[in-house]
Amino acid sequence: MADGRKLVGMCSKERRILADSEHITAQSIIKPVYLTLSQLTYPQEGDPAVGARVVELDPTVFNHPIRRDIIHLCVVQYRDSLRQGSANTKTRSEVRGSGRKIRPQKGSGKARLGDGQSPMLRGGGIAFGPKPRDFSTKLPKKVIEMGIRVALSAKLKERRLGVVESLDWPGMKTQHLARRITSLGWHKTLFVTGHPEIPAGLLRSGSNIPNVDFMTVDELNVYDIVYWPRIVLDAAAVDLLGARLSKLTPGVPAGLTPL
Repeated sequence: MADGRKLVGMCSKERRILADSEHITAQSIIKPVYLTLSQLTYPQEGDPAVGARVVELDPTVFNHPIRRDIIHLCVVQYRDSLRQGSANTKTRSEVRGSGRKIRPQKGSGKARLGDGQSPMLRGGGIAFGPKPRDFSTKLPKKVIEMGIRVALSAKLKERRLGVVESLDWPGMKTQHLARRITSLGWHKTLFVTGHPEIPAGLLRSGSNIPNVDFMTVDELNVYDIVYWPRIVLDAAAVDLLGARLSKLTPGVPAGLTPL
């Protein structure tokens, strides 16, 4: 029932409209995105013609407004995490040697010197040299998720995103996969699966093919999406990305036409 405070000052017609609106379901004002389904394996008899099947993509994941600033933040954060930060130099206290004063303070006419580990001397310690450090930076989880949505949407707008029913090809050989990739024009392609592990046949046959790589959705990041010229997802990856990255969208009452 409507809140009594909302009904104060309303006429009977307005009250009926408010009461009826509580039972109206909302429709999304964002239209879904459709993409032609490709096929990695060679077509067999009885298979639908190429281009006859389409897959529906979540618009909140694959049709997100492009945010170059978010892409930049995610790429920098990922590359920071790859830095080893293992450079190390010895200070004067860590260099091996005696602490004896090299020469007297006065009388030689030369500059004052302490021990042989002084940074001014050859073989001495390093002043302000690099030390092991952690270069990694942090980003909120929501920013990283938005970065993946933006990167996938950019690939779709550039027509460099493909979807296949499955990446599993039993008995696949390297030469067959290489020819198929060439015929499809999928050079420099990253294949992403929604299964916990990459299909064994695909991994075995594609490991020696240059400019081709495979990973799961759990391993996917913004840098890889931006780095690879083409991304190919299987149906399981589309479903998993939609479940993890989908966002609630504003809606309009049923029966009304979205603008």
